[in-house]
Formats: sequence, C-alpha cells, structure tokens
Amino acid sequence: MSPTLPTGNPVEQWALVEAATVPLLKSRAALRVELANQEPEVRGLAKDDPVCRLLMTMPGIGAVLALTFKSAVDDPGRFRSSKHVGPWVGLTPSRHQSEERDVIGGITTAGDLNLRRALCQAATVMLHLGRPSWLRIWAEREAKRRKSKREMVALARRIGVVLRKPLPGRGGQDCRRTSVRARL
Repeated sequence: MSPTLPTGNPVEQWALVEAATVPLLKSRAALRVELANQEPEVRGLAKDDPVCRLLMTMPGIGAVLALTFKSAVDDPGRFRSSKHVGPWVGLTPSRHQSEERDVIGGITTAGDLNLRRALCQAATVMLHLGRPSWLRIWAEREAKRRKSKREMVALARRIGVVLRKPLPGRGGQDCRRTSVRARL
C-alpha cells in the first residue's frame, strides 16, 4: 500500500513533499560534484596507460570502458581466440535443450557484471548517437534481421571481441579501420 498525502491544507501537503525531496536533491548535487571531480582523474589514468590508449582508438570507446575492459581482461592469453570473450562476459544466449526441443533464451549473464554493463552501454550509445564506423554499419546490417535489444547485445559482444585483439601479446594493432569493407 502506497503512502497517501493528507487531505486538506495544500500548505501541509507541500511541506511534506519538500521535506522528502530536499535531502534527496542535496545528495544528488553532492554526488554530481564528486563525479565531476573524478572524471578528469579517470581520463588521466586512461591517457597514461598505453593499453587503454590503444583500446580508445576504437570508435565509441572511452576512458571508462577501456579501464573496465583492461581490469576485467587482465590476461588476454587465457582466451584461445577473441570469440571466447563474449561467452566469458555473459553476452551469449542461453540454451535449454532436450531430445525434441531447443529453446534459445536470454543472455547467460555469466562473468563480470560491470564489464557487461559497460559493453552494453557502449553498444547502445554507438547505435543511437555514434558516428558512422565499420562497427556501426555492421550493427545496422544485423538490425535488419534482429530486434533492437538483440542487436545491442550482438554489438556489445562484437565490441568485446574486437577490444581483446589489440591487448598486449595479441599483436597490439590499432582498433581504427580506414575502410569499412576491411572488417565486414
């Protein structure tokens, strides 16, 4: 049962609403100031790290995702191929099989939750706000076959696969592509 405002005097109602919201708004303002103070520090950490700088060459990848990916995938050698990053993060469909049926469900949600969230957020931003790139063109092509949520998960999985390739011990190539056809 939800709480109800007392009937009657509107001044009393406003006083109750104000008493409930003012502390929340003050807390929100303090958190925004703290976040604004930490943002340059996070950008500096990513800028000083050569691996993060390399990861940020990919379109749509910023300092937070680069640092999150580097800390989660600390040893890229544990993956035999880049395709194993998607299942490790939990961005592959779950399957429930018996003799006669094969049900493909939602994502497995195994692995690092923060990395999965960061990859999904990067995919969503890339789809809706990003500049044209080879990865966005691939995602738009996939969108013709899939629903938008599946498209976002597929793009997040693809971002994870591509980001693993330039890590140390994997050749260290740049994530930028001059030609869209080179990656499709």
